[in-house]
Amino acid sequence: MPNTFGHIFRITTFGESHGGAVGVTIDGCPSGYKLDLERIQNWLDRRRPGQSKIASPRKELDQVEILSGQEDGITLGTPLTLIVRNKDAKQGHYDDINKVFRPSHADFTTQQKFGMRSKSGGGRASARETIGRVAAAAVAEQILEVLIPGFSCVAYVDSVKDIKSQITLEQLATLEKADVEKHILRCPASPNRDAMEKIILDAQKAGDTVGGTIKCAINNVPAGLGDPVFDKIEADLAKAIMSLPACKGFEIGSGFSSTSMFGSEHNDEFIKKGSKIATKTNRSGGVQGGITNGQMIYFNCAFKPVSTIFKEQATVTTGGEEIRMKPKAGRHDPCVLPRAVPMVEAMSILVVADHYFRQLVFDHGRMPSH
Repeated sequence: MPNTFGHIFRITTFGESHGGAVGVTIDGCPSGYKLDLERIQNWLDRRRPGQSKIASPRKELDQVEILSGQEDGITLGTPLTLIVRNKDAKQGHYDDINKVFRPSHADFTTQQKFGMRSKSGGGRASARETIGRVAAAAVAEQILEVLIPGFSCVAYVDSVKDIKSQITLEQLATLEKADVEKHILRCPASPNRDAMEKIILDAQKAGDTVGGTIKCAINNVPAGLGDPVFDKIEADLAKAIMSLPACKGFEIGSGFSSTSMFGSEHNDEFIKKGSKIATKTNRSGGVQGGITNGQMIYFNCAFKPVSTIFKEQATVTTGGEEIRMKPKAGRHDPCVLPRAVPMVEAMSILVVADHYFRQLVFDHGRMPSH
């Protein structure tokens, strides 16, 4: 099922960018857990368009409704469905381009696969589909916080184009969401943050877009989650993050920089910390042999520039005619990074939740009710 993610904590997202609604059904949500609807809404507020001068101006409040799976705010263990109704869909904005294949969009490939495509916006390829993922993660986070003391997942914008934040790994280890949310760029205090914001605004003024990277840290994940072959936890994280719109790269721990090291430079030596076994360094990014080792999981992911630009480009029509095109209207992000931060966190949390519940079933043969 290409719209479903996860093995035990399984989510299925639905809806199109300019359809009636988007949302998610969670199958495998354990029973007896109290849900804070305000926290779910807060997650969606961080993802929604129209929240700042460097985001898409589409005006959506993204008000979440829970249709099933809970009673009096307590999960029932049955499928949990959350929905957000589209209020500012403007299909007419796409009338001038619904017979052309927009450069670097999913128009051509979707047409090739299904024989047709949504004529307004990106349909299922739109970042609006991620509403369901974010809502599901907001549920998963609340359950994991009960089951895993101190669990947290924090991401931030680490670079825009070729300008880097210079946030260190030591700073990342103590980073909190509040540090990230203080600025519209979703980058904590950095000497380069103003320059990063400026390059986005300059691109927006020029009708262009820019990309960059997001770094994410997942803390207090217990050792032993994941599998040693195909379901390595970093492999599932890579798939989850790479499934996000516009994501083009993923590296965990030392990543590509490890290729310039000797093994003696890269190895994480084991030490005792009180009664626990830990590592002196964390170049492995919290995962060894596909299984978590109890250290902080951290990774980088790369996002390309948004494909919709307001400059003339060459393309081909659905009838095969070569033309030049420039969108007449549209509401798009000049840089996807600030709104992608909660999306990266969401997919990370969904991977941890699924692996955590898989391990509980492996150990005890059942899901945890509360």
